Amino acid sequence: MFTGIVTDLGTVRTLDHRGDLRARIATSYDTAGIDMGASISCSGVCLTVVGLGDDWFDVDISAETVSKTNVGDWVEGKRINLERALRVGDELGGHIVSGHVDGVAEVVGMADEGDSTRVTFRAPDALARFIAPKGSVALNGTSLTVNEVDGCDFGINFIPHTKSVTTWGEVAVGDRINLEIDTLARYVARLQEWG
Repeated sequence: MFTGIVTDLGTVRTLDHRGDLRARIATSYDTAGIDMGASISCSGVCLTVVGLGDDWFDVDISAETVSKTNVGDWVEGKRINLERALRVGDELGGHIVSGHVDGVAEVVGMADEGDSTRVTFRAPDALARFIAPKGSVALNGTSLTVNEVDGCDFGINFIPHTKSVTTWGEVAVGDRINLEIDTLARYVARLQEWG
């Protein structure tokens, strides 16, 4: 489990197709404190550490994960949001995030509002009903509050701090974004189906 509070910006150092995709990710985390088999959220995708070095870790990514996320868009040198798994007693500053991406949203609009940036995303039809104004979503592993919803489109306001400590300062129209809907929204919708 994660909180959606990004704690490092990693860089994809290498990508190696060997059955599954293996990625080497440069990090500023103290890798001596990372166990083999640990889970790290990599732009919202919960991945398992399979190799470690002084300033990097390796993860294997299945074809299923590549097909359901934006990992297929990764290239060497791409920066990604990182978060270590939540530990008992850690502050829950965002919301409960599993790292199990539900689908890929697309950036369809951007507008500066003062020092902040309003970004409009288009969710897949099947996921749009789970997104509500003032509700939470995880986008590329970042816990965010939804401002408004219009059909499949929804808006998020990015303050300067968020843009400076995550990859959100680099976003552009057309980008494909990992989307994880709020777990509570999923259960509320399921309860409504049962009447």
